[in-house]
Amino acid sequence: MKKAVAAVNSLNEPPDFIVFTGDLTHTTDDPKERRRRLAQFKEIVSELKVKDVRFMPGEHDASLDRGEAYQEFFGKTHYTFDHKGVHFIALDNVSDPAGRIGDEQLAWLAADLAKQPRDSRIVVLTHRPLFPLYPQWDWATRDGDKAIELLMPHRNATVFYGHIHQEHHFKTAHIEHHAAKSLIFPQPAPGSVPKRAPVAWDPAQPYRGLGFRQIEAERGEYKLTEFPVVRV
Repeated sequence: MKKAVAAVNSLNEPPDFIVFTGDLTHTTDDPKERRRRLAQFKEIVSELKVKDVRFMPGEHDASLDRGEAYQEFFGKTHYTFDHKGVHFIALDNVSDPAGRIGDEQLAWLAADLAKQPRDSRIVVLTHRPLFPLYPQWDWATRDGDKAIELLMPHRNATVFYGHIHQEHHFKTAHIEHHAAKSLIFPQPAPGSVPKRAPVAWDPAQPYRGLGFRQIEAERGEYKLTEFPVVRV
């Protein structure tokens, strides 16, 4: 499993729900193997003690079959839900192998946002960043600017994404974008090395660069707490 975001009421209470922001498995060209891996992941996370667990596909799960196998195990690749006054929108920017959201889904997003008051608290969940963080490494969404444009009228919109295997924070005008660390290998900072590749595993520090995020919603603000992976 690769990335997780836990949404909580308080740092001393169990999470209200957990969101995996994609890449639940690793790429395989074999459809049978893809389904085996998705089934194995589903079995692993079934042991979580949190009642509400949300999933999204990453390109490793969905780009080779446009999300067909993923949907067999986890349902729709894009959807909305509401939780304690926050409207959540899960966008799919991975089922299209070109890394696009696509016109049909953008129209769906526009229709959904049209129902939300301009001061609504909106959280967008996506795999790739919507902004062009580092397109040379596929760290972008080709039509992400169109999604951001749709979000702009909503002054309380925040985006949480995965894909880059590291903590990162960015703003487009008033919209904040946050990525968390990965639960598997870390990736180098964008453009810091000639070629993107996982950071080499160090047996002396096997969990270096790994982690997850806890998010506390309080009085209209989000408090982000990063946790490392540690041996227990």
